[in-house]
Amino acid sequence: MMPAPKFPQYKTVPTASLIPYVRNARTHSPQQVDKIAASIREFGFLNPIITDGQSGIVAGHGRVMAAQKLGLDTLPTIDAAHLTEAQRRAYVLADNRMALDAGWDNDLLKIELQDLDADGFDLTLTGFDLGELTSIFLEPSMGAEPKDLSDAAERFEVIIECSDETEQERAFNHTDSGGFKCRISTF
Repeated sequence: MMPAPKFPQYKTVPTASLIPYVRNARTHSPQQVDKIAASIREFGFLNPIITDGQSGIVAGHGRVMAAQKLGLDTLPTIDAAHLTEAQRRAYVLADNRMALDAGWDNDLLKIELQDLDADGFDLTLTGFDLGELTSIFLEPSMGAEPKDLSDAAERFEVIIECSDETEQERAFNHTDSGGFKCRISTF
């Protein structure tokens, strides 16, 4: 029988006291840090930083960068002091790599995003960018039958041409906030 796992206690520490792992092979673009910061603003700081038992960051480098951007003075942490040095170094890699192996049930993902959209929720806060959202919404569901549009109500559309995804997002947000029903499309 396997021994019960250890559940270290959460604690809060000053953000400025956290030290990034110098050999962290995972990178965080400014755009990703912005996404993490937006997520923290919307949902709160729900995923603690894992430290080495002192102030070294084992997992959560991107969250710390986002917290710094937001001006957060303290952060929740969990100490992994029970791990050996080799285990901590391996966990830095494992924590980042294993998430990449997960997949998506595309039909359920589309349904969930459609429901959130119908609720008026800002879908970019899910971490998907506008291009990804467009692909998800345009991809037909696996068992979906083509819709008969012969009885569809008359629609009026305006097409706004944008030079890049950032401009497209700005145009979408501006139009959507004006009360118009909007959707993203790329050609």
